[in-house]
Amino acid sequence: MEDMKQLQEEIHRDRRGFLKKVLAGTIGGSLLMVYSASGREIAEQIPGMREEDTVFTKKNFIFIVDITRCIGCGSCCIADKNEYNVPDGNYRTWVERYIIDDHDEVFVDSPNGGLDGYTKPRTDIPYPVRDTFFVPKLCNMCEKPSCTQVCPVGATYKSEDGFVLIDEKRCVGCGYCIQACPYSVRFLHPVTKTASKCTWCYHRVRDGLLPACVSVCPVQARKFGDLNDKTSEVYKIMREPHIISVLKPGMGNEPQLHYLGLRREVV
Repeated sequence: MEDMKQLQEEIHRDRRGFLKKVLAGTIGGSLLMVYSASGREIAEQIPGMREEDTVFTKKNFIFIVDITRCIGCGSCCIADKNEYNVPDGNYRTWVERYIIDDHDEVFVDSPNGGLDGYTKPRTDIPYPVRDTFFVPKLCNMCEKPSCTQVCPVGATYKSEDGFVLIDEKRCVGCGYCIQACPYSVRFLHPVTKTASKCTWCYHRVRDGLLPACVSVCPVQARKFGDLNDKTSEVYKIMREPHIISVLKPGMGNEPQLHYLGLRREVV
């Protein structure tokens, strides 16, 4: 509280100097909420400064999963469980195995969410297996999320930087958001009795780190970054001539989770 008071006094004492410090990045982003001016208003305060040059330029974080790389090892699931102490039987991220036999019948399973990997082959496939691949699932961080629309208390919300989050202090555990999610990525936490889901490790991203699952993937099947940054890996991937799709595009949610090499069998 005392630090916030001193910060506000500095703003009033030398507004232009404060703005220059913000733009230079010497004042932490978490404190920017005390100053509500838009990027345009700030640009007008400093000669020669353009709105797109300010730190208020919106970032566009996206997540890319490369199905052609995933080996179903479960490292991502283990990292997520350790990072958040996810209760047994619930998953913020999981990995599905798709098996296709030579009669084109598709079998999908995800024993223990993929936490244990897929070292044992299935023995109940009636015909010879033609193909097997793995598909990680996690929050799609939709541009137009259904979950925020149905929450009666505003506990599920979208942050200014595009992350769909849950305020556990507000959540009443009604489950409406769980039912509204077309990707089934939400669950009711058995301990807190509130809705829970993957957050793309928002706390890590705010500290300049990668999501935990991205950091541990041994085959780099998971990519994360700012699409507005032309030097980022995700920007380069999205510009290349790959088959990149989202799940259930017809729902109109506009997911920010993209799949490289997505196949028609994936549900």
